[in-house]
Amino acid sequence: MKNKKKRLKKLFKIFTCFTLLIVFLYFGIYFVASLTKKLDINASNGYYLYDNNSKLINGTSDQWIKLDDISKYLISATISIEDKNFYKHQGFDYPRILKSLYINFINGKTLQGASTITQQYAKNLFLEFDKTWERKLKEAWLTIRLESQYSKDEILEGYLNTINYGGVYGIENASYYYFNKSSKDLNLAEASILAGIPKSPSNYSPILNFEKAKERQYLVLKSMVNNKFITENEMDQAYNQELTFYGYLKDNNLKTLRYFQDAVMDELNTLSLPTSFLETGGIKIYTTLDINAQKILEDSINKNFTKDELELASIVMDPNTGEVLALAGGKDYSKSQFNRALYAKRQVGSTLKPFLYYAALENGFTESTTFTSEETTFVFSNNKTYSPANYNNTYGNKNITMAAAISYSENIYAVKTHLFLGEETLVEMLKRVGITSNLEAIPSLALGSKEISLIDMVGAYSTLASSGYKTKPHFIKKIEDSSGNTLYEYKEYKEQVLNSSLTFIMNEILTSTYNYNFIDYNYPTCYDLKSKITKKYAIKTGTTDTDHLIFGYNSDVVVGIWSGYDDNRKSDASNGKYIKNVWADVIEEYTKDKEDNWYKMPSNVVGVLVNPISGKVADKNTKNATMFYYLKGTEPTYTDETLESLIPTIKVESSREN
Repeated sequence: MKNKKKRLKKLFKIFTCFTLLIVFLYFGIYFVASLTKKLDINASNGYYLYDNNSKLINGTSDQWIKLDDISKYLISATISIEDKNFYKHQGFDYPRILKSLYINFINGKTLQGASTITQQYAKNLFLEFDKTWERKLKEAWLTIRLESQYSKDEILEGYLNTINYGGVYGIENASYYYFNKSSKDLNLAEASILAGIPKSPSNYSPILNFEKAKERQYLVLKSMVNNKFITENEMDQAYNQELTFYGYLKDNNLKTLRYFQDAVMDELNTLSLPTSFLETGGIKIYTTLDINAQKILEDSINKNFTKDELELASIVMDPNTGEVLALAGGKDYSKSQFNRALYAKRQVGSTLKPFLYYAALENGFTESTTFTSEETTFVFSNNKTYSPANYNNTYGNKNITMAAAISYSENIYAVKTHLFLGEETLVEMLKRVGITSNLEAIPSLALGSKEISLIDMVGAYSTLASSGYKTKPHFIKKIEDSSGNTLYEYKEYKEQVLNSSLTFIMNEILTSTYNYNFIDYNYPTCYDLKSKITKKYAIKTGTTDTDHLIFGYNSDVVVGIWSGYDDNRKSDASNGKYIKNVWADVIEEYTKDKEDNWYKMPSNVVGVLVNPISGKVADKNTKNATMFYYLKGTEPTYTDETLESLIPTIKVESSREN
C-alpha cells in the first residue's frame, strides 16, 4: 500500500512538473514573441497590380478601411462563422482543434478545420501557397507574434482588409464589387452573404453559385443567432430579403479584367520571391496589361456575343516581346471564373495548317505547289483507310496551289501534304513553335483533331508574326517591394526557330483567306472580312463540330479567339461569324493609330504574278493574276508538275466517278 502511494505521489509530481513546463513554455513563447521586432502589418498591405502604363488596376488593400467604419453586422457575422472565440483565445482555439481532429478521424476525411482568424491572417501575409511543414511552422510563429504585438481589433481589421471574397480582396473592395456600396453601409442580409464567402470563395460567391451562397448564408445567420448577435426574427428577415448583386469594381467595371488579374496571380505563384509580404512591405506588380486593348476586346465581345451559353476566350499579344496585352477567359467573370484562354484545351481544327505548310516550305514546297482537290480515301499499307472531307463536300476536281488550299482551308490538300512530309514532321514543327500538348503523329493531326490551349496557339502564331522568333507569353514585367527595390524582372526570351524568309512567304500566303482573286469553285474562308479591315493581316480560321477559332496578326499584334460551349456540345457553323467580327473589331481598333505595319520582303525572296488556283505563271490572258512569293531559284516555270504521284507509303483512291 505504501509503495502504491509513493508511485502515485511520484506520478503526480511528474505530471505537475510537466504541466508547469508546458505552461512555462507556452507563456515563454508568447513573451519572447512580444520582445521581437514588431511586425509592421500596416505596411504589409499585400499586392498592387499596375498596367503597362504604371496605372493601378487593383490590389488587395487599395480600399483599406478601419474596423470602426465596417458594418457591425459584417464583423459579428465573420466572428460567428469563422472564429466565435476570437476575443477569448490567443491565436489557437485548442478545444476546437481537438474537436475537429476527432471528427476528421472518426469520418476518415477532413470535414472540419480549426484555423482561427489570426491564423488565417498570418496565412494571408505569405506569398507562397504550399503546404510544407516549414511553411506551417512559420505561420504558427507569425500567429503568435501577431497575438503578442497587436490587439484583437487590429488583427481583425487586417484580416478583413486582406481576405479573399471570391477573387476580390478586402471587405471594402468586396462590398463595392457585390453591392456597389461601402462596407460601413452593409445591412444584415448583405453582410451575412459576404461573411460566408471566405470559407470557399469559388463555391460561395453569390454571383457564381447563388444556391450554395444562400445555404452558406443560412449557416452564418444561424451562428449569429447561436452567439446572440441577432434574434430568430432578424435571421428570417435577412435570409428572405431579396438581394441585387452589382458584380463590378467601381474603378474598373470591365467584366473580363479579372481573368487577366487571375492570370497574373497564377504567374506570380510560379516565381521565386521572398516568402512573406512582411519581408517586402507588400509588393507592386507591373503587368503587361494594355487597359485600352482590354476595353476594346470587352466592348467587341459585348457587341457581338449575345447567345447566353456560347462562350468565348481571347488573347491579344505583342508577338515581338510575348507580352499579353489583353485577355478574356470568358464573356463575364461574374458568371464563370474558369479561364478558358489558359486552361481549356480544345480541338483547334484548321488553324494548325499554317504550321504544316510552313514545314512544307522548309521541305521544298512553294506557294504554287499543287495537289488535286477531289474526294479521296487514303489507303495505308496495313489496309487501314482514312477518308477526310472538305467543308460542305466542296472539291475543285483539279490541281490547286498551296495558297488556294489555305484560302479555302482544303482538308484533302492538307492531309496529302501531311503524309507526303511524314506525320512526325508536323509534330516536331509544333513542338518547335511552343505547343506543349502531347501530340500523336496521325493523319488527322493535319486537320487539328487534337486539343491545344489558346495561350499555346497564340504563342505559336507569334513565331510567324515575329518573322520566326519564339517568345514566352507572360503577364508580369516587374515586381517591386514597397521601397521600390526590384524583386523580379522579366528577362527577355527570344529564340529564332523559323526561317525569316519562309515566314514572310507564309505570312503572304495567309492573306489569301480574304483575297477575292481566289474566288473560284469555292470562296476564301474570310472573304466576308475583307470589307471590315483596312490594313494587311495574315488570318486563319478553324472549325470543328464543337469549336470555332480565328488567329490573325501583323508585325505589331496577334489576336486569337476561340468560341464554343463548355459542355462540348455541337456548335452550329454559323456561330463562327461572331469571333470573326470580334477579331476584326479588336485588331482594327487596336491598330487604328498605327501604320500598316506589314513585313519587308527579304532580299532572297522574289515575287511572281501567277494564276492563283493553278499556280502557273500569268500571261496576258490570265484572270485575277496574283503575286506569289518564292525563294529565289524556286519560282515557277511553265512546266512545273504536281507532286501527286510522289506521296509515299500510301495510295490515293479517287472515289468520284469519272
